[in-house]
Amino acid sequence: MNDLQKMAQEKSVLQWGGLAGILGSITLIVVFGIVGVFVGLEPVEPAREVMRFPDVRTALIVGDSLYLVVLILWVIHFLALYRALRETSLTPALFGSVLGILGLVVLAADSLHGPWQKPISDLYHAPGATLEAQATLVLLWQVTGGIFNALLVTGLVLLPIGVIALGVAMFKAPAFGKGFGGLSVVLGVVGVVAASVLLVDPPSPVAILGVFALIVFHLVLGWKVYSLSRAPWGVLKIEERAGALKTMQEGRVDAPAPFEGT
Repeated sequence: MNDLQKMAQEKSVLQWGGLAGILGSITLIVVFGIVGVFVGLEPVEPAREVMRFPDVRTALIVGDSLYLVVLILWVIHFLALYRALRETSLTPALFGSVLGILGLVVLAADSLHGPWQKPISDLYHAPGATLEAQATLVLLWQVTGGIFNALLVTGLVLLPIGVIALGVAMFKAPAFGKGFGGLSVVLGVVGVVAASVLLVDPPSPVAILGVFALIVFHLVLGWKVYSLSRAPWGVLKIEERAGALKTMQEGRVDAPAPFEGT
């Protein structure tokens, strides 16, 4: 592979990864809009959820499907961030991207609710359903929802930890610097705090803060990664080499002096 082909492929990774981050954040905002308009964002009782499911089913399916698309796009963005940061900060870039993708995988397992909601709703609204059977189905709905909520909280814990690690990696990357690194660390901390609150109080509305932090992270860093793909290739390589050289020099300074025998 010649230098021109390698340059084109490297730029393509950054370009598509950056656009994926931006598009994922915009799509998640659209999902909130759809759910807010057609379903409502206020929590309701489990019995009420089962009763109104047939009326909001279409909106929920659309919202869940778009939410899964968001998670897929953010996986692409994490991979692009790893590519942009690995030359200067391999360890935090690798750990951050892996934790971030792992968190997205867990959230993806929680993304589609229709496959378990529809059968319960169908039994609840069946013509011969008794009050006792309906009460049992509401409990089943609540228990199943609780399992999926556990996946949601787990994903929201893992994902911001990965964001923090990527922020640390950005400190030594000249293309990102302390500005983007500090912003990423702050957004990751906000996400971790929000997820921690959810562990204690699952219905707490503070979860929106963690999700908002993730939206901002992928939107801002997506634009940054995309802008790197538009920069001249020589500039990118110089920045990468400068960051790598700085890391090597710092490692030499911090390394203990060799033992000298008398």
